[in-house]
Amino acid sequence: MDFSYYLQLLLQNIQDSTWMEIVAASLGVISVWYAKKANILVYPTGIVSVLLYVFICFKAQLYADMGINAYYFIFSVYGWIMWSQKNEDKEELPVTYSDRKTWLISIGVFVVSIFVIWGLLRIFKAGDTVYWSTFVPYTDTFTTAVAILGMWLMAVKKVENWLFWIAADVVSVPLYLYKGLVFTSLQYFIFLVLAVMGYFEWRKLASENIAAHA
Repeated sequence: MDFSYYLQLLLQNIQDSTWMEIVAASLGVISVWYAKKANILVYPTGIVSVLLYVFICFKAQLYADMGINAYYFIFSVYGWIMWSQKNEDKEELPVTYSDRKTWLISIGVFVVSIFVIWGLLRIFKAGDTVYWSTFVPYTDTFTTAVAILGMWLMAVKKVENWLFWIAADVVSVPLYLYKGLVFTSLQYFIFLVLAVMGYFEWRKLASENIAAHA
């Protein structure tokens, strides 16, 4: 691997980035940091980030990506509402592990997402023969479906949401590197590190919640 080539490509990617892309990417990283801390600020920062990406994707005529970011916006609003709710004892929604019902719903969400995303790619990428001649459609479908599932599990504060973000990030880092988007690949590497940290931090929070209610 020629690291000097990728370094030059990274610098070129950064130079080619607009102020809006830089702000959107920065807020995305900040949002994941807040998510790691189970801080509700994950949602306002994330909402601004995805709305900027909706505009960026629309301007670039990346309509499928725009649609995915619109989904992220909707579920960010849903997650914000869920995290803001308190029970009769004025306690916030606790961090917990997924039960059998949650896992069954998760499987359903993942399967439906796979079919919907594949259908959207068939519509919006129909004429891109280069795209369909590579492994990219499959990785795009997988990472997006996993991210959709991760968004929902995070909204209901389940520890396992981080496992899906980790899986998406592990695939996304080399995927964006392959696409020549080194800056985005670096961003997803940062997401991966934060996701691993978030998983262990949320496990600790879940264990503390179990001990408190034992």
